[in-house]
Amino acid sequence: MPLESLALIEEWPVPAVAAAVVRADGVVLGTRGPVTQPFALASVTKPLTAYAALVAYEEGAVELDEAAGPEGATVRHLLAHTSGLAFDEHRVTAAPGLRRLYSNAGFEQLGDHIAKATEIPFGEYLKQAVLEPLGMTSTTLDGSPAKDGVSTVDDLVRFAAEVQAPRLLDPRTVAQAMTVQYPGTKGVLPGYGHQNPNDWGLGFEIRDSKSPHWTGSSSSPRTFGHFGQSGTFLWIDPDAGAACVALTDRAFGPWAVEVWPAFTDAVLAELSSTP
Repeated sequence: MPLESLALIEEWPVPAVAAAVVRADGVVLGTRGPVTQPFALASVTKPLTAYAALVAYEEGAVELDEAAGPEGATVRHLLAHTSGLAFDEHRVTAAPGLRRLYSNAGFEQLGDHIAKATEIPFGEYLKQAVLEPLGMTSTTLDGSPAKDGVSTVDDLVRFAAEVQAPRLLDPRTVAQAMTVQYPGTKGVLPGYGHQNPNDWGLGFEIRDSKSPHWTGSSSSPRTFGHFGQSGTFLWIDPDAGAACVALTDRAFGPWAVEVWPAFTDAVLAELSSTP
């Protein structure tokens, strides 16, 4: 039986929306909406960029703790939004490691660093390292590694299955990506205000005890993922053994703050009651 909770997306005040839930073993438990329609990902681009960065790390092209970005910062700082770079400007506003300053600029410098290390433009490296091996043929990155990805629910289901049961990376590397980096770091979660702590892994936001939050009240503290200002999200809940993707074509705003958590709670409730 397909998940009935996915039908809730049809009540969202958006022109177009598609969603899916995929289990850790890659089985798609349900889809709704135009799952092959391309949507702008906005910051849901960042987990894809992070995954490519981790492939570069495993290939030996970069080290997580090598210098990258502003003075004193490393690849790890850039992935964990602790490099000290401003949100959308390539200027330093804090010393590395002190605050969780969510930074598009940091991911752009990360992409530049990997491009130089591999001698491959970052968009092409992402394609070769992640998109092609996973069969994500409808996903593109032409522009910023922080926010310019375009993809479909069908493609992101492939990515969500990979993160849950890695084939491209050593599972220990992915475990590190979903582990808090620089614990206890304060910061602002865009759209949701100041969080103390504002926990983050390597390119993935970690739910922990954040409140308010874009996931559900029943989401496990281990839930990790990302949302985007284009009205998109991807979460993976290891305790539920499943991931959920939702893509829309309406910018993030109060509508999303209202409907996303209830939707996630409905999905999780149905998952927990399904044999």
